[in-house]
Amino acid sequence: MQKEFEVIIIGGSYAGLSAALSLGRSLRQVLVLDHGEPCNRQTPHSHNFLTQDGVAPAAIAAIAKEQLERYSTVQLVNSMAVSGQKVRGHFEITTADGHAFTAKKLIFASGLKDQLPTIDGLRECWGISAIHCPYCHGYEFKKEKTAIMAQGERALHLAALVSNLTDQLTILTNGAADFSEEQYDRLRRHRISVVENKITKLEHQNGHLKKIHFEDNQPLELDAVYTAFIFVQSSAIPESLGCALSESGYLVVDPFQKTNIDQVYACGDCCAPMRSVASAVMTGNMAGAMVNKELCDAAFT
Repeated sequence: MQKEFEVIIIGGSYAGLSAALSLGRSLRQVLVLDHGEPCNRQTPHSHNFLTQDGVAPAAIAAIAKEQLERYSTVQLVNSMAVSGQKVRGHFEITTADGHAFTAKKLIFASGLKDQLPTIDGLRECWGISAIHCPYCHGYEFKKEKTAIMAQGERALHLAALVSNLTDQLTILTNGAADFSEEQYDRLRRHRISVVENKITKLEHQNGHLKKIHFEDNQPLELDAVYTAFIFVQSSAIPESLGCALSESGYLVVDPFQKTNIDQVYACGDCCAPMRSVASAVMTGNMAGAMVNKELCDAAFT
């Protein structure tokens, strides 16, 4: 197996594959490391991505991988990157199965891990009817009975977007609410109720929400619930190399997807709050093009 590359991409979902396509077509020797567990693996359909609206996310990724296999410059390896270090001007990445690879440059397309609370049925509904993005899923649940499971300003942000899609909207705070009087006034003006009871269960059929149950045993019939959970970076390698995180927990990048660490880029969900396939593809394309430009500039002296 080849060990030395010009670029290693950690994460082989939409952003990583898009970056690999830009680089592979520029004749760069590229390695993509991915362990095959994208955050949207339960989502039945991808939306808001031109020409692929309604296609299963796995099908989009499968087409991308099939197309990348035409390029001898790109290698796709099904393995998890577990550690990284800089050695004599190169980056060395070690995988869970003990292999080590080196490259001049790194691109992190490693995504995020949502920290789901331990509520019965939530994990089964995740990505199907327990959703995070009105742009990705909102049209499919327009005019339906909908809830927002969130607190404070994040709940208000989602409420403004979702109230455009349905007038049957409830906010679930899963405990004592944390709204100011001004925020309560806004919610009342838009006839959005707030339920503070602790949630015990999401009743569903194959991930499709039917009811939410509470400690007081008064269930609420619902078709969808938007969520706003905390997350962590899927890979610990960027932080171990010194990459900066924003206050929200995203990798900090400039407009060209470059991190604060020289020769290290990031793209996709790990560095952008707009968590969509279209956004991931765009930032991956930019990261790949900018890495190639740096390599060309270094050689063309």
